[in-house]
Amino acid sequence: MPKYLHTMIRVSDLDKTIAFFTLLGLREVKRMENAGGRYTLCFLAAPGDESALVELTYNWPPEEGEAEHYTGGRNFGHLAYRVENIYETCQRLMDAGVTINRPPRDGHMAFVRTPDGISIELLQDGHLEPAEPWASMPNTGEW
Repeated sequence: MPKYLHTMIRVSDLDKTIAFFTLLGLREVKRMENAGGRYTLCFLAAPGDESALVELTYNWPPEEGEAEHYTGGRNFGHLAYRVENIYETCQRLMDAGVTINRPPRDGHMAFVRTPDGISIELLQDGHLEPAEPWASMPNTGEW
């Protein structure tokens, strides 16, 4: 049974976005910075409902003082679900004709899209050992 985890949106100003969601009553529950990937993830939730998160993804600007501006819906990232077995889930989707845009090569994460192009992240609770055909399957495009 899948479990809803979070919805991700890209933001150009993390502080202003956190302030906005704070006004709505959400609070920051977790933050992760990745200097190598040049991004910050900030997870927000309504008090008492920490299992339904909004993930704010701030991609650090390429030059000091420049902010990323997202257009054409690229600020909405994806919905995320934890699944019991990522390989079985991906196989079931693939058997039904769904393209696996980012296969679970690491035994942990995959991306697929809805018929309308909404990106869905599938996350294994923990990691399964890499297995074929997933380990060598290439990405099929933007996830």
